[in-house]
Amino acid sequence: MSANSASPETEAEAEAEKPSGSGFRIPGIPFWVQIVAGLVLGVLLGWLTRSQDIDWLYTTLDKVGHIFVQLLKLAVAPLVFFAIMVSITNLRKVNNAARLAGRTLLWFMITSLIAVAIGLAIGLITNPGSGTGLTPKDGAKPEHAGSWLDFLTGIIPTDVITPFTELNVLQIVFMAAVAGIAALQLGEKAKPILTLSESVLALLQKALWWVIRLAPIGTVGLIGYAIADYGWDLLGKYATFTADVYIGCAIVMFGVYPLLLATVAKVSPLQFFKGAWPAIQLGFVSRSSVGTMPVTQKVTERLGVPKEYASFAVPFGATTKMDGCAAIYPALAAIFIAQIFDVQLGIGDYILIAFVSVIGSAATAGLTGATVMLTLTLSTLGLPLEGVGLLLAIDPILDMMRTATNVAGQAMVPVLVAAREKILDHDAYNSASASPVDEPEVRDAEPKAVPVPA
Repeated sequence: MSANSASPETEAEAEAEKPSGSGFRIPGIPFWVQIVAGLVLGVLLGWLTRSQDIDWLYTTLDKVGHIFVQLLKLAVAPLVFFAIMVSITNLRKVNNAARLAGRTLLWFMITSLIAVAIGLAIGLITNPGSGTGLTPKDGAKPEHAGSWLDFLTGIIPTDVITPFTELNVLQIVFMAAVAGIAALQLGEKAKPILTLSESVLALLQKALWWVIRLAPIGTVGLIGYAIADYGWDLLGKYATFTADVYIGCAIVMFGVYPLLLATVAKVSPLQFFKGAWPAIQLGFVSRSSVGTMPVTQKVTERLGVPKEYASFAVPFGATTKMDGCAAIYPALAAIFIAQIFDVQLGIGDYILIAFVSVIGSAATAGLTGATVMLTLTLSTLGLPLEGVGLLLAIDPILDMMRTATNVAGQAMVPVLVAAREKILDHDAYNSASASPVDEPEVRDAEPKAVPVPA
C-alpha cells in the first residue's frame, strides 16, 4: 500500500484525532488556550504572592506544581522501559530497520553539533558572565556530579529494581534495549511477553494522558512558584544568560529546524509546527521530554511518519535527543561559569564541549533539568563544579525553553528521515492540524511492514 493511499484505518485515525471533549479538558476551550491562560494566571499569582508576601498562596503554588511534576515522573520509569522495548521489537516490522535507526542517530548527532555551535557562538558574542555581579562564592557544588566514569559504568545496573526506584533512566534504557533485542532473537517464543508489553504500554499512556490534561493547572503552579520564589531581581542578574538560552533555542527551533525541513526533507516548515505544536507547548510547561513522549509520538504519526518507525524514533529521541538541554545550555553555561571563575577557554575546550554534547546527551535522560549534563561538561573541561550552584536558582525558567526545543527536535528528525527515505505520508503531513491531541489509538495486533527503498 502506498504512503499516500487512503484506508479505513487512516480514516478512523483521522476521526480519533478530532477533539472529543473527553478527559479533563474544559469543554469549549481549546487546550492551547488553557495552557496560555495558565501561564498568564501563574505569572499574576506569582507576582501577587511575592509583592504581598502571601505565605499560603506561595505554598499552594509550590504544591500544585510539585504534584503535577510528580505525577509525570510517576509514569517515567515503566513508560521508558516498555516504550523502548516495544519500539525496538517494532523494528522487525520495518524493512531496512538498521538503516533507519542509523540515519536517525546520524541526524540526532548532526543537529546536536549545529545546536552546540550556535550556543558557543552566542556565548562568545554576548559574554553572559560579565557584569552580573556574581562571584565564585555565590556558587555551590551539586550533591551529585556526573563524570565519564560514572556515565560509562552507570549504564549497567547492579540489579533490576534499583533503576526503577531511583529513577535512573539511562539504566532503564539499557535494560529495555537488552530485553527488546532478546525478544527479537527469540521470535515467536517472545510473542506473549510482547503482547503483554504493548498492553502495559497502552495502559501507561492512557494514565499519562489524564495527567497531561491537568497541564493547565500544573502550569499555574509551576510558573507562579517560579516567579514568587525567584523574583525579577534575581532574574535580572542572569538576564543576559537567560536571554542567550532562549535566543539560542529559538534559533535552533525556528531557524535550523525549518531550514532542514525545507531543504533536506523538502516539506513545509510551517505545516510541521502546526502539527507538532501540541507537543512543543506541553514540553514547555511540563519540562519533561519523557512526560511529553506520548504526545510527541502522536503528533509525529499524524505528521505522516509511519507508526512502526515513529514508535522507535520518538522514545529513542526522548531519552537521547536533547538539543536544548545537552547542546545549547551546557555550551552557554560553560562560558558563563568560566567567566565568573576567570578561567580562559581555548579552541580545544570548545571542541570538548561539542564532543560532550553529542556523546553524553543520553545523560540528561529526558527528565526535568540538565544538571547531570552540565556537571559532565564542567568536569570534562576542568571547570569548578561550584558553578552549577550559580545556575540552579533559574534552572526551571531555562528548562521550559530547553525542553520545548528538545521536543521539537524529537519530532522533527523522524519527519526528516521519513521524508528522505520516501516513507512519509505527505497527504497526512499536509493535512495535520494544531488541534489538541487526544488519547492514543490502540495498535493493531499485526501492523503492516513499512516499505523502505533498498
